[in-house]
Amino acid sequence: MGFKSFIIKPLANKIARDIDRWAANAVAAQEKVFHGLIATGRRTAFGKDHGFEKVNSHEAFREQAPIRDYEGLKNYIERIKKGESDVLWKGRPQYFAKTSGTTSGVKYIPLTKDSLPNHFGSARNALFNYYARTGNGRFMDGKMIFLSGSPELEEVGGIPTGRLSGIVNHQVPSWLRTNQMPSYNTNCIEEWEDKVEAIVEETLKQDMRLISGIPPWVQMYYERLLERSGKRTVKELFPNYSVFVYGGVNFEPYRDKLEELVGQRIDSVETYPASEGFIAFQDRQDEPGLLLNANSGIFFEFIPLEEIHQDNPTRLWLKDVELGVNYAVIINNNAGLWGYNLGDTVEFVSLDPPRLKVTGRIKHFISAFGEHVIGKEVEEALMAAAKRHGVSIVEFTVAPQVKPPEGGAPYHEWFIEFGQAPAGLAAFAAEVDREMVRQNIYYEDLISGNILQPLKIRSMKQGAFREYMKTQGKLGGQNKVPRLSNDRKIAEALSGFVIS
Repeated sequence: MGFKSFIIKPLANKIARDIDRWAANAVAAQEKVFHGLIATGRRTAFGKDHGFEKVNSHEAFREQAPIRDYEGLKNYIERIKKGESDVLWKGRPQYFAKTSGTTSGVKYIPLTKDSLPNHFGSARNALFNYYARTGNGRFMDGKMIFLSGSPELEEVGGIPTGRLSGIVNHQVPSWLRTNQMPSYNTNCIEEWEDKVEAIVEETLKQDMRLISGIPPWVQMYYERLLERSGKRTVKELFPNYSVFVYGGVNFEPYRDKLEELVGQRIDSVETYPASEGFIAFQDRQDEPGLLLNANSGIFFEFIPLEEIHQDNPTRLWLKDVELGVNYAVIINNNAGLWGYNLGDTVEFVSLDPPRLKVTGRIKHFISAFGEHVIGKEVEEALMAAAKRHGVSIVEFTVAPQVKPPEGGAPYHEWFIEFGQAPAGLAAFAAEVDREMVRQNIYYEDLISGNILQPLKIRSMKQGAFREYMKTQGKLGGQNKVPRLSNDRKIAEALSGFVIS
């Protein structure tokens, strides 16, 4: 045991005990968070506009604060940018997290003195909790890398503004900075391919013990490491590498390829961060799902997915949710996001304690024919078929083909970049289709009624999705390939990468 892991061990154990305590009383923790938020919110412009003086229960809150997206808060954000205080939360934000939106253009998400511990503190707690549960704290005694956005910030309305992952870099405590990689200058490189080369150069001869990032971009880092070093596996290069931390996408489609590159399976810690708040994290290595972050300044609401577009949907809080139901996530937090539709969908796999899995994005679905296929369904169907056929997947996306150029009934078109391709593509496609029928009863009805043809798979050239993301200006960082589209925009952009 090294010096840092020795010093940190008592704190890690305390954090694990604290997590156990509030996780066992998560409903009570949420109720306390709710009343704390409302008490502060009453003194804000938003609270005064929405009658928070009348709010003393969740039922009353639902009456006063409707569900909204960024557009619904934009006028308040503009007031903050013009210098006003006490708009959404007390005082003024310490930062704006800058993120892209589809209808709003750039979104400016406030981060306050009260909300910042939710972001950095939750990430720290997830790692310290892992240490306490497993006894593996060796990663504290070597180098750790966090593949993230640039930490360079600009001023917007007098408020430092940048990507959340870059802002979090400014919150890293001094005791951890000697372990952290890459260097500040390398982290500031905007061009992803240049940044990866610089990271490889810096880390090639270091004692890397923890690597964190979104799986497809970590894969790119691994591949460049092996090319430069001439080693067969990452584990040969970094023998003390023992923990992989990830979030943002389902790891399973990437697992086989990443473990092949590493040379073995190592422990992983899944997190669920967003610019709006740190939602959940993996608290146990032997339990499915992510623990809802119920004691960290966010009061969560959940709307059954089928009601999300209704004018008056059912708004539940933690005490009301059920297992196996797809919910849209709504957050209310100590940065002043009220009734905010996060855009994600989740399903609870445990209620005591509350653990969930991410099932997709509200805007990422296919329902061209009323099937409402979601991300969880396509991922699970593909992974089940891949396992049986000995196939590995690099990346994929799915789109509807409403008017097939070859004629006939419409179908779902799957664009897949294989690591290990199936021996017979037609047989593999038929297997995926059977899994989709099993996953989604509406899809089953459309297939059995001959409204849809069975799905078709387009095998993609190596590197196709990286090239696509590059053309979109979204290579690297926190960017992800959408699993599903209800139109043909991505499909048309990928058509030039299909293997004939």
